[in-house]
Amino acid sequence: MIMKKSLLLGVFALLSFTAFAQKDSGFGIKGGLNYSANGDYFESIGDAAREPDRNVGYHIGIYGKIGASRIYVRPELMYTKTKSDYDGDKFDVSKLDLPVLVGVKVIGPLHVFAGPAFQYILDTEFDGIGINDIEKNFTVGANFGAGVNLGKIGIDIRYERGFSNNEATFINDNVTTVGPSRVDSRPDQLIVSLSLKI
Repeated sequence: MIMKKSLLLGVFALLSFTAFAQKDSGFGIKGGLNYSANGDYFESIGDAAREPDRNVGYHIGIYGKIGASRIYVRPELMYTKTKSDYDGDKFDVSKLDLPVLVGVKVIGPLHVFAGPAFQYILDTEFDGIGINDIEKNFTVGANFGAGVNLGKIGIDIRYERGFSNNEATFINDNVTTVGPSRVDSRPDQLIVSLSLKI
């Protein structure tokens, strides 16, 4: 009898914990803007103030969230289009991004998060020239940032950097302007997102 009560109590505790842990769980859609930088990131931000659309791209995708009251895990899958300026020449990258973030609620609607960000390059182009010679199509970086949740709507800002450069190489002979023969396909980024829980 005591064993049966203990077992029932254990099952009840497990079900209660599971229900509690799933309280903030769910999935949704998200989108926003990416600002890429080459070289010194903070120097590049000064250039952006003079030319706001210079290195601006976008992302759109879905996310899932598994969490308890304070800590959560949030995987995301996004299609991202970025562009970088190299002395007036544009380098465009289309890719799939998969950040896997661990977050902590700080106070009220404010939360902070960090985690690895996996990237798979779909296509690259340097001022109209397709680039086939990319060092690696798949790379790993890191995201960290902060956000606020207001009901079903979330807003966050994050910084992303690759763990290593991923260079794309091309032959410069057909380019009318003089540009670099190597560009980084994983530049540092500042990412602003708006999400909607479904």
